[in-house]
Amino acid sequence: MRPPPPDATIRIPGRRARAVAAPRRLPLQTATGALTEAHLVLIDLETSAGLVGRSYLFVFTRAQLRPVVALVEAMGEVVRGDPLAPYEIERKLRAHHALLGVHNIVLIAMSGIDMAAWDALAQALGRPLVTVLGGAPRPVRAYNSKGLGIMPLRALAREAEQLVGEGFSAVKLRLGRPDPADDLKAVRAVRKAIGPGVTLMVDYNQGLTVNDAILRGRMLDDEGGLYWIEEPTRADDFEGNGRIADALETPVQIGENFMGPEQMVQALAAEASDYVMPDAQRIGGVTGWMRAVALAQGAGIEMSSHLFPEISCHLLAVTPTCHWLEYVDWADPVLEQPLEVKDGHVIVPDAPGTGIRWNEKRVGKYAV
Repeated sequence: MRPPPPDATIRIPGRRARAVAAPRRLPLQTATGALTEAHLVLIDLETSAGLVGRSYLFVFTRAQLRPVVALVEAMGEVVRGDPLAPYEIERKLRAHHALLGVHNIVLIAMSGIDMAAWDALAQALGRPLVTVLGGAPRPVRAYNSKGLGIMPLRALAREAEQLVGEGFSAVKLRLGRPDPADDLKAVRAVRKAIGPGVTLMVDYNQGLTVNDAILRGRMLDDEGGLYWIEEPTRADDFEGNGRIADALETPVQIGENFMGPEQMVQALAAEASDYVMPDAQRIGGVTGWMRAVALAQGAGIEMSSHLFPEISCHLLAVTPTCHWLEYVDWADPVLEQPLEVKDGHVIVPDAPGTGIRWNEKRVGKYAV
């Protein structure tokens, strides 16, 4: 369903994009890099009704902040004065960037504009985003993903207990140590710490070759009880991921690097994974997510989210094959009201829009 603008006279007079480096409570070491700060681009989309649509984007290094900010600002100029109509905004931005290509950093910036536009539209309608999309606020099952990187076993066990103690019944562990035996030790240490009743996922962050992923995956199969193995090899090698999925008993999860619904079509056609988990800023924001929802439903495949829990909870609540929400608190330092977690679920806010509001004092403190 495409909801019409609440008032055809509501337009977009301006926008603002700001870079922040927010502190991370738990630094995260993965097989392909370390995350010690949350590098975020905060987007404010102004409207002639006095409402401000908000969203944020995530990048991996401080050096990546400036080009993303510049691109968001340039896109804001393209839609300046246009009606507050997210589908039309997306159509215009796609056409404007067609020759450059709507993928990678271009699609990421477009997604930020898209999410902010949907937030503003939902505010103008006086309803939470989930209801504008045809659903209702409800708890969404979540796993705690903000820690459990590659670290010493004792520290790993302590952190696993801490993450479960925050109200979750599922956690994710990063793997990819040089020696496969050390990965097995990490899985066993975390399993012992959290007990058999807590769901455990693992993530290789694209760190393996296809053959190595099959060998290590079979070792993990023998451990039993893992919910999924995530991104075992290069994310865009759909054929390779499919070979891995065919060879293993443990389900394979990919999708955070789908560049738009178009790439998700390719992955589904290649039977590249057992599950999918699109990322809001790479799939195309709210607009791209709703297209991905139809693909997952048509394929009969469970769909989870990657990062961006503040908006992903609204999106998963209207996803027919809703699976798991990935919970991280990376934006919490600059938010007025972080998400509520209760009994292993994220509570979808019932405030108008997405519920994202900035704590301006902290934004200023962490500005880059």
